[in-house]
Amino acid sequence: MKKHTHVFRTATLTVAFASPVLYAQNADQGFDPTTPIEVENTVVTGTRNFDGWQDVETSNQVTAYRTGTELKDVPQSLAIFTEEQIQRQGLDSIGDVVDYTPGVNTSQGEGHRDAVVFRGTNRSTADFFVDGIRDDVQYFRGLYNVEQVEILKGPNSLTFGRGGIGGVLNRVSKKAIVGENFNQFRSSLDTFGANSTQFDINQSLGEKAAFRLNVHYDDLDNHRDLFEGERIGITPTFTYKLGEDTDLRFSYEYADHQRFIDRGIPSNPDGSVAEQFGGTTFGDSELNFTELEAHIFRIGLEHDFDGNWKGRVNAFYGTYDKTYSNYFASDFDGVDRVELDGYIDRTDRQRFTLSGDLVGEFSTGSVEHKLLVGAEYIRTSSDQNRFNNVFASNGDDQQFFDVSNGFSLSNGVVRDGSGAILDSGTFTDLNDDTETTIDVYSVFLQDEIALTSWADLVLGVRFDSFDIEVVDNEPGGEGTISRRDEEVTPRLGLVLKPLDNLSLYGTYSESFLPRSGEQFTDLGGGDDALDPDTAENLEVGLKWNINEDFLFTLAAFQIEQSSTETDDDDFGALIALDSEIRGLEAEFKGQITDEWFFTAGYSYLDGQQATDDANNGLRLRELPTNKFSFWSNYQVNENFSVGLGGIYQDESFADNANTVTIPDYFRLDAAARYDFSDDLSIQVNVENLLDTDFFPNAHTSDNITVGAPINVKFTVTGRF
Repeated sequence: MKKHTHVFRTATLTVAFASPVLYAQNADQGFDPTTPIEVENTVVTGTRNFDGWQDVETSNQVTAYRTGTELKDVPQSLAIFTEEQIQRQGLDSIGDVVDYTPGVNTSQGEGHRDAVVFRGTNRSTADFFVDGIRDDVQYFRGLYNVEQVEILKGPNSLTFGRGGIGGVLNRVSKKAIVGENFNQFRSSLDTFGANSTQFDINQSLGEKAAFRLNVHYDDLDNHRDLFEGERIGITPTFTYKLGEDTDLRFSYEYADHQRFIDRGIPSNPDGSVAEQFGGTTFGDSELNFTELEAHIFRIGLEHDFDGNWKGRVNAFYGTYDKTYSNYFASDFDGVDRVELDGYIDRTDRQRFTLSGDLVGEFSTGSVEHKLLVGAEYIRTSSDQNRFNNVFASNGDDQQFFDVSNGFSLSNGVVRDGSGAILDSGTFTDLNDDTETTIDVYSVFLQDEIALTSWADLVLGVRFDSFDIEVVDNEPGGEGTISRRDEEVTPRLGLVLKPLDNLSLYGTYSESFLPRSGEQFTDLGGGDDALDPDTAENLEVGLKWNINEDFLFTLAAFQIEQSSTETDDDDFGALIALDSEIRGLEAEFKGQITDEWFFTAGYSYLDGQQATDDANNGLRLRELPTNKFSFWSNYQVNENFSVGLGGIYQDESFADNANTVTIPDYFRLDAAARYDFSDDLSIQVNVENLLDTDFFPNAHTSDNITVGAPINVKFTVTGRF
């Protein structure tokens, strides 16, 4: 794995201090072309801390919904994590956020990417968004430049297009703020040896413009042997008010990530996790790695036409160079022989997105309307290939090894505990080599109709044309093949508000995902296999503001989907799968008292497969029946606060054949924070306080993640 020199690390971080300190003048904060049209009724409570935030902050707006609709009027279950909540709980990754969200859970993602199971749907690596714009490359996303994380559950094609069958995750990025000057930093170190530093600098450039710079550096480490990594992120943003009613925003993001890939441990023949290997890493010290370099440009323009109609246009362009390489356990005989497999995969992708929408409010007689009209064009070109490992002893990509005397791998050479060479492998067997071009054209229309003061009707429809061409460059391959899918996806919702602080809703929505797969490597075989994944969602629920600071939500839902899943017998292949998922979600969130913030979530999920094989009627993999989480933060006095949180996840299956069980677990977390002054705070977060042994997720029945033991993280936050 390549490592940056100390000079480069230092130079990168020093960029944060290089921004000139310019004078500040009073000015209105500009509005953001990717944020809601109207921002109101945001609940903000607690004791003010050094940086002008509150101790606890709960948002009442979902940015990704596009229309600025209040949460109580959104006929859909969702979860929102503000920047302050993320920092208070010490959440460092998308996976950490998901752990504390009912109805969704993490998957392993082969050790090289974020992977979320939305309501039992694990084909979701394309369901990540930034400011409502698709972010579909496989990698671990940072939170250093994020204001808010939004998880919208259920099919979401109307707003987001293809995918979103079980849900989507949207990150709201930080923007330059006109009229404000601040310089902030956060630096942390944990007991595994991982450390990170980030800077957030905002400078107002007169009355009409502002510049903001977010920078982070992470030196990665954890509890697993061989694990290491580095991440660098640099995001400058610029805001300019072209006029009283017009805002222009520009941002650029540079990402450079490297880390070790850990695919976990295998299972025993009896279907239990092979816990005896909990301290063994089945990976190559040199060839288990993932690397990503990305350059991402965004520009947005928003204009208020007359107070009732507002429009925005957003353009996005990104280039991504991604490689992941790994050896991993693929079988275990239950005694002393473990099978190894391996491959290297490369992706070079460019993506351009142009989107625009218009939101207007008007009346027809006594009926009020909030109309959303939009269009989107996406052009993606992707060049990818994969080479399988070949072992010298058998010319195959898989081989069993006796690990009773120890085991190590380096540069493809397999050794036992004495250092004797058992075999060697090389990534020389071409598995696939394709070039893909995708054109997506979309138009959508939605009307939020206030029939009366207590009843809203939501009607929407979206049309997508998804055109894909794949060039198969393998010798003897299929040449050039293409397919076009044209889909219409509707949305219908009804919101009843018998009380000012209570809303009841019902909704029906549909979604689809082209069978080309989330990463566009091929078209999946014969004509029948090319039909898109589809889903239908029925959901009813309520949202109750118990008081102005505390919200309770409840949702019951059913999803019927036809999709593809990883084949248990060949995880490089996909199989068709119909399924039905029913569930219940509940969440409390807000201030119990001025000093006490509390949030808790629970979900019940039941999903069955409908197939033509022995798996018919079996439970979907990675679908825990019960999941519960809570976080409590108490402000002891003006300077000192404490927090306590917990996560319970029920047992689930690692495979669709239901032969391998991931056991249930409960993990307790804690935190304490002390504000020395308005400019300096220190925080301690303890993850897995009870030092519980657990296995949070899997990728296959022999790729099971080993959870981390107790870990203490120290964080210093300040401004200068």
